[in-house]
Amino acid sequence: MTTSPTVRPYRPEDRPALDDICIRTAHHGEDSRPHYADPGIFPTTFAAPYVHLEPELAFVLDDGQGQTVGYILGTADTPRFAEAFRTRWLPLVADRYPEPPSPPRTPDEALAGMLHHPERMVLPELADHPAHLHIDLLPAWQGRGYGRRLMRTFLQGLQDAGVPAVHLAMSTANTRARAFYDRMGFEGIDVPEPGEATFLGRTTKELDRL
Repeated sequence: MTTSPTVRPYRPEDRPALDDICIRTAHHGEDSRPHYADPGIFPTTFAAPYVHLEPELAFVLDDGQGQTVGYILGTADTPRFAEAFRTRWLPLVADRYPEPPSPPRTPDEALAGMLHHPERMVLPELADHPAHLHIDLLPAWQGRGYGRRLMRTFLQGLQDAGVPAVHLAMSTANTRARAFYDRMGFEGIDVPEPGEATFLGRTTKELDRL
């Protein structure tokens, strides 16, 4: 029996789909596979550690037939997460993705450098927005209101936990994502030398306006 698409809590059996969605949306919102020798570095850095360390803040979009087609995940406390990333997550994956030379020579090495330096997430300019998030949907499920439902669910979880505000870092080149975040009430946060990233933040309140 087919049911309607629904947002639900993440389950361990969603992990393969989570990794796939991350890979297929990681290159400025598009498929990363043509651009990286091992695009598995993306979920290893930006998705899997969150469901390993804070699964209670991971939610997926189920297509109604048991297939995960989108997700939102993150942390309520970025400094605490960065520490747990180094002590509890990095030892599990460092053998597959060794720390690269500096400066990196390839796009894969640049990502591996981020994996090995979780402290990059902790910036003084973001202190007033202690939580952060990642959200991705497969292209066929974008622009249909499901991202809004995922965002509302995640922000409600943060609000219930007493977290006042959340931030995210996005590829500046991903203009479609920026338009979505603007609609979701996110505003720019000035960070010195942001590189190719744009930092945005918003309060966890006023969810009725989403």
